[in-house]
Order: sequence, then structure tokens, then C-alpha cells
Amino acid sequence: MTTLTVNIEDKKTEKAIKAVLDAFGLDYYVAKDNTKRPLSKSEQVMYNRLKRSVKEINLYKEGKIELQDAREFLNEL
Repeated sequence: MTTLTVNIEDKKTEKAIKAVLDAFGLDYYVAKDNTKRPLSKSEQVMYNRLKRSVKEINLYKEGKIELQDAREFLNEL
């Protein structure tokens, strides 16, 4: 048996996931835990990267910075 833990933030997604699990005939348990847990190290790294990216996008939209063209980026690889 494998245990899968999924953290869902909204009811619409929860309903969709339950429907998929039901369609596969899988048993599941829904824990009503409203407490927020601290992010793991890898989750914190991802959060920080996304936060930085959003800041860069906003600066680009405001005309304060220029972003590198995707083709130029790929050519550097």
C-alpha cells in the first residue's frame, strides 16, 4: 500500500481530486487540518524563486527592466 499526501488549498480542486479518486475506486481519507505547516527547505527555495520571478515580471511591466529574449537565453545554454 502506498500513502499519498496532497495539500489542497481550495474546494474546487478538492472536489476534482475526490472525483478522480472515486473514478479509480481508490479509498482516501480527508483530514480537516486548517493549521499551516512550515515550508520544507525545497519548498522555501521554490517559493523564493517564484517570488523573485513575480517581482521581475512586475518590474518589466512597469518598464523598469528589460528581460532577456527566450531565444538568447537558449543560445547561451
